[in-house]
Amino acid sequence: MAGVMKSIDDVVGFIERQPELMRVLELVEALSLPDCWIGAGFVRNAVWDALHGRPAEGGNDVDVAYFDPANASGANDAALEARLRATDPRTVWDVKNQARMHVRNGDAPYLDTEDAVACWPETATAVAVRRQFGRTELIAPHGIDDLIGVVARPTPAFRTRPEVVMRRVCGRRWQSRWPQLRVLER
Repeated sequence: MAGVMKSIDDVVGFIERQPELMRVLELVEALSLPDCWIGAGFVRNAVWDALHGRPAEGGNDVDVAYFDPANASGANDAALEARLRATDPRTVWDVKNQARMHVRNGDAPYLDTEDAVACWPETATAVAVRRQFGRTELIAPHGIDDLIGVVARPTPAFRTRPEVVMRRVCGRRWQSRWPQLRVLER
């Protein structure tokens, strides 16, 4: 069970008590990628599962986001995914250098990984965690209220496109998985 989560420290503490999540974080830390985090469903799903009384899963949605303008090729991301798959084939890995993702998303160039995370679709999805130098850290550019409140709402980058969020909520059957989920357009 998640216990009470009211702060970033509470969410970090929850993550640190999940052996599977920590195992995945340590595998990614070993890559020593610059400005590297695991975000999106990795954090959101674990928290929402726990808030619904289910155990947190670690390897079904692992979005590795890092920032390296010096090597922004998609081929490098594919090589990193292959390396992670060789280490842990049961985990679904998705590695993306955020230094090039602004092009795909039609945004201005991102400044760093946190800037990119801020442009992900939902506020509860725009969170990321990493293990670095023996510490677990969490970034949440839009705060954690929607994460711990089980709310799907567009980030400022998607406020004019709430249909994208609705497509994700419906297409991925989030309300079936998390019946407490509230979906808000703003």
